[in-house]
Amino acid sequence: MAGRMARARPPAGDGLDGAVRRGADTTPRAAVRAAGGIVCRTGPDGLAEVAVIHRPAQDDWSLPKGKLEEAEEPEEAALREVEEETGLRCEIARPAGSTAYVDRRGRDKIVRYWVMRPVEGGFRPSEEVDAMRWLTVEEALGLLTYPIDRTLLSAQELC
Repeated sequence: MAGRMARARPPAGDGLDGAVRRGADTTPRAAVRAAGGIVCRTGPDGLAEVAVIHRPAQDDWSLPKGKLEEAEEPEEAALREVEEETGLRCEIARPAGSTAYVDRRGRDKIVRYWVMRPVEGGFRPSEEVDAMRWLTVEEALGLLTYPIDRTLLSAQELC
């Protein structure tokens, strides 16, 4: 999508404090805070597989993520959003880094990610997410819509 900045950040620091966007009136505005997961498992052939979701409203393939609710910690939001979008209850394995870009509404958006492993559950289609695929990293890199997701995924050691 035009306007996306492919900047993957290392896990050190939370990347959230002090993020502002200056509008025409030069009033600082806080960035949109979001969190998500790189959900991985070992596939039948022994290779790491990653859960990739399709969102029909954007007609894109991406990693599961979503905005933090008020007073929600990023880790909680990541686990909640992954479960809402994939149907998988997961456990966090480790931080995976952050991405920063300008969203389709022109707002700065910072997303923190964690590598996760599924504990239970299964995919359930919804209005927001109509498909999920388990793909090898190579396959996921070929399907993900946004370069920023590919950059983040390619920097990971999974499962």
